[in-house]
Amino acid sequence: MPTPYYDHAGIQIYHGDCLEVLPTLGPVDCVVTDPPYGMGWDTDTRRFSGGSVKSISQRGKGRQLPIVKGDRQPFDPSPWLDFGQVVLFGANHYAARLPVGTTLVWIKRLDAAFGSFLSDAEIAWMRGGHGVYCFRDLSMTAETLTRAHPTQKPLPLMRWCLQKTEGLVLDPYMGSGTTLRAAKDLGRKAIGIEIEERYCEIAAKRLAQEVLPLEVAANG
Repeated sequence: MPTPYYDHAGIQIYHGDCLEVLPTLGPVDCVVTDPPYGMGWDTDTRRFSGGSVKSISQRGKGRQLPIVKGDRQPFDPSPWLDFGQVVLFGANHYAARLPVGTTLVWIKRLDAAFGSFLSDAEIAWMRGGHGVYCFRDLSMTAETLTRAHPTQKPLPLMRWCLQKTEGLVLDPYMGSGTTLRAAKDLGRKAIGIEIEERYCEIAAKRLAQEVLPLEVAANG
């Protein structure tokens, strides 16, 4: 069994490839993750502060756009479909590979007021059921668009997702650790796996911060 990069108060981080690390771990109860689902690139660079950079021409103008490692490969959700409780973000990008399930919609804003090409909403698939549930977070301001990871999600969103599950949480594509941080805030045990060490370091630092009361964290 590999040595955890971080291990404290029921939260563990492993640095490595999730498909290699997972067989060495014990059983988990649910998978909640935002996988690299092959979007390639996002046209709004203001939200990024990490990731490698590649020059792409858009409407005749050269722009520096971050590319997530491995993000050009189609995502295969099949390794995660055997788990009893699953929440996978970006589901609309690989919907043909998913069985019928519940749709979670993160509504980020009501208009395109920030002058960007980012989607107004993101979709996650949840195992079981067939309904649609929406989480409205209209806090997408210029200040919140700078993040430690290209696809970092807000803490309130991940807490909302986790509250639809129970037991030990696994995030196999941990990124900057928002799922683990949300689990800590909720008093849940969680395991995160991340292939890039710099994000393991960022996640460990976020987990080292004290837990805020949920009503304060939601408004902060």
